[in-house]
Amino acid sequence: MSSGEVAESKSHAKGQKKKKKRAGVRIDMTPMVDVAMLLLTFFMMTTVFNKPQTMELNLPPDDKVQVEVAASTLLTVRVEPNMAIYWSMGNEPTALKKIAFIELRPLLVERLRSIPKLITLVEIDRDAKYNDMVDIMDELNLANITKFSIAPMKDADKKLIAKVAG
Repeated sequence: MSSGEVAESKSHAKGQKKKKKRAGVRIDMTPMVDVAMLLLTFFMMTTVFNKPQTMELNLPPDDKVQVEVAASTLLTVRVEPNMAIYWSMGNEPTALKKIAFIELRPLLVERLRSIPKLITLVEIDRDAKYNDMVDIMDELNLANITKFSIAPMKDADKKLIAKVAG
């Protein structure tokens, strides 16, 4: 017996066993990738995509361009910061009338029915919320008014509103 065999027999005698090398665990990911692709394909095919809602804007080519509008077809809507709405027809600012937001759409529909070529000018106070302007534009869209302009409210309009409200 050689000395290596003697050492080996002694290690067996003491209860120590020779360690076996373990094979590493390997998970096959191919089926999971297949399932993920099937789910992705399923959801892409069954999802309904909404078309983006856009609004066409026609801007004048130059700031100095003046567009002539017949006074009889002009509806002016003035919006204050507290969402108080005033309206008038034509160039008669003295005929300014206050209206609640709820009553705005029926007014717009009625005016469009009586004047097919109606053009609406929306003058909004600079201190008004952006949401107020969006709400007014939504009402114009729901009333099928396609020709409208948005402008900031002038000081003369503010004084006129103060006179009518006061």
